Amino acid sequence: MNDPGVSTVRKILGWAVHCYTGCGLLLAAWIVSLLLQTERTPDTYRTCFLLMLVAMFIDATDGTLASAVRIRAALPSFDGRRLDDLVDFLMYTCVPLLLIDRAELLPEGDGWVLLVALGASAYGFCQSDIKTADGAFLGFPSYWNIVAFYLYALPITGELAVGLILILALLTFVPSRYPYPTQPGRVNRLMLLLSLPSAVLGLIVLLSKWEHGIPREMVVASASYPAFYLGVAWAMSARRYFKASPSQDDGLQTDDDHEQGRQGR
Repeated sequence: MNDPGVSTVRKILGWAVHCYTGCGLLLAAWIVSLLLQTERTPDTYRTCFLLMLVAMFIDATDGTLASAVRIRAALPSFDGRRLDDLVDFLMYTCVPLLLIDRAELLPEGDGWVLLVALGASAYGFCQSDIKTADGAFLGFPSYWNIVAFYLYALPITGELAVGLILILALLTFVPSRYPYPTQPGRVNRLMLLLSLPSAVLGLIVLLSKWEHGIPREMVVASASYPAFYLGVAWAMSARRYFKASPSQDDGLQTDDDHEQGRQGR
């Protein structure tokens, strides 16, 4: 039951934040409707990726809004984390994998690799320790929306695309540590800062018309951040594996920081 001491305004604000998170479901439905059209142009896919970017912005900001209204106290009977996970699984896994299939980026008969990616992502989402106490993802964090964008925009097709998807799917089961940019910690803050130029380039690419060709020079430039992100993740994991004391600080957040970050949802 709701706390009678919670004001009506805070409850309304709490539901507004949940609705804000739930907008991801509408975006997912919009993208699927575009992908199921009989005739799809490059601008159709550009619109899909732009909607995915909007969903990423919502995902990056709804936790801050939830913390601001102390949403757990305002609406204790509604679990915003479950809603967030539902939206994330759709927008980061199901929808981009569908796009890869509809864009025919894989050789005929190799669609099975998308099922591997789907299963791996489901495994990752169901792991209770997928987000570590010091602000990292454990295993490849199912960024299939980003994978789909670069596969389409560069483009990367055929057996190379199959191999890349398979490798990333298998990395879901490898307990490597990947930065979680929206969480506290030195590495996370650095990765968030470095993501901004790439995000701006990506936005410019998505706001241009693709009927006259994709501006691939900017796509390649923006790809430097995902490549650096993976490099940092693997270097950070190797450092923890080989150093004598795993409890030493590796530049992520402290336990106190983590507890503060969990207050949103």
